Amino acid sequence: MNARRRVLLIDDHPLLRRGVAELLEATEDFCVVGSTSSAEEGLALAAELAPELILLDLHMPGVGGLGLLAELKRQAVSGRVVVLTASAARQDLLAALQAGADGYLLKDSHPDALLAALAECAAGQLVLDPTLAAVLASGLREPGGLQALAAPAELTERERQTLALIAEGLNNKLIARRLGISDGTVKIHVKHLLSKLNLHSRLELAAWAHRSGQFAAPRPEEIP
Repeated sequence: MNARRRVLLIDDHPLLRRGVAELLEATEDFCVVGSTSSAEEGLALAAELAPELILLDLHMPGVGGLGLLAELKRQAVSGRVVVLTASAARQDLLAALQAGADGYLLKDSHPDALLAALAECAAGQLVLDPTLAAVLASGLREPGGLQALAAPAELTERERQTLALIAEGLNNKLIARRLGISDGTVKIHVKHLLSKLNLHSRLELAAWAHRSGQFAAPRPEEIP
């Protein structure tokens, strides 16, 4: 049996934290290693406990979820950060993606859907509440949306292949296997993509690739 994924909950609503904790602990896939209502304490716990998943509310007193998200990414905390919020507002969604969120899910999600999305995120995929697809698309079409952050850049063929596979939701290990290269090389390509496209997260890369419509996953015979 696979080890249970370690989860840190950061939300200022104690009933929500308790409910999510009970949901996760009732599964064989997750265990809650920490829970807090404070962004400052959440940052300390993320460094101390090294969770694999961090569930983060956006709207909290003090630093707030977006500020904490940016700081978690700046400090390169190893856990994947999923925003779990009541807000379906476009500006919140885009701000979270720009800050580096690995997923954006709504608190009114069905429990089974939430667990499935968290399992996908823990496996390296990018997760977005399905009801927000139209919200993301409208944001991409607006001036100042994600496409404004990602001006066209000269990409190498391998970077284009990597971007297409990120858009399919593959993690680094699966991309490496598909392209016949090492995980480390994939990480380098991802770093270059983020820099060239002026983006901050894999989710933004996937959104940009889907929006541009220029990237198709390579067929086996196309891979040198």
